[in-house]
Amino acid sequence: MNGLHLMPPVASSVAPRLDALFWFAVALCAVVALGVFATIVFLAVRYRRGSNASRAGGSGRTLTIELSWTFVSFALFIALFLWSLFLFTELHTPPRDAQTIYIVAKQWMWKTQHPGGQREINTLHVPLGKPMRLIMTSQDVIHSFYVPAFRVKQDVLPGRYTQLWFTATRAGTFPLFCTQYCGLDHAQMIGSVVVMAPADYAHWLRRQGTPSTLAQTGAALFRSRGCSGCHGTNAAVHAPELHGLFGRAVHLSDGSTVIADERYLRDSIMLPNLQIVAGFAPIMPSFAGQLDEDEVLALVAYLKSLATPEQDLGASP
Repeated sequence: MNGLHLMPPVASSVAPRLDALFWFAVALCAVVALGVFATIVFLAVRYRRGSNASRAGGSGRTLTIELSWTFVSFALFIALFLWSLFLFTELHTPPRDAQTIYIVAKQWMWKTQHPGGQREINTLHVPLGKPMRLIMTSQDVIHSFYVPAFRVKQDVLPGRYTQLWFTATRAGTFPLFCTQYCGLDHAQMIGSVVVMAPADYAHWLRRQGTPSTLAQTGAALFRSRGCSGCHGTNAAVHAPELHGLFGRAVHLSDGSTVIADERYLRDSIMLPNLQIVAGFAPIMPSFAGQLDEDEVLALVAYLKSLATPEQDLGASP
């Protein structure tokens, strides 16, 4: 044994600030609790049976004391709320230069897909000091992705995408857990995050020897599933243009506007009638039940790559 540790190791950029918030809340609650218990003990001793303390009721008002403890307590808890709000906002706003990795959870494993096509089971390799953005979905039930050393946790839901991000600040191997009960072998759904120096990480990616990137796999699916018949350059069907779609505002037939992010792209494939693009008929068939989550992620990666035409996919739609 390595001894008793009160907290997990600190291994991400946000972990020290989350720990500071946690210990501030603990200290604040401890001060309040100690103050209450100290008052109880003092009054119990002073006014115990047989003591000479006066028990005559006072008639004076203590408005200053009442207002002081009320507003001081209010200010402290508002400060705690604002502190946590700023941290919450930061935790849900990944940096623009964050590298995206895709996670598919299923009973009872974590399936990882890197943009370069590298795949892992129950292991996630990441570079040291580089912001990493995880796009996650579940193939069956609700799971929850939790890395204690990074102080990050996010539910992983079937039928939709959730995300979290982190920047690892310490090399090593750190446990990964599912913290949402997900069935019989929930306790065995354990993995690890391996943080490597950037040069070692690049070498690890090269050693995997994948035949195609995730976007190239999606391009092949795009053709084999017949998507290019409607969305291709020379298609006869009147369908929305996909080049440059990702990250762009899309105007819908109901008058609303959405941003074409990963969630929108997934819903457009699996639930095409949920959000109809203005000027187009709802004629696209649903691929729900025909594609697994790995294939959907590949298609999403391909559609994202169409926003960067300089990337060579080895094929066109």
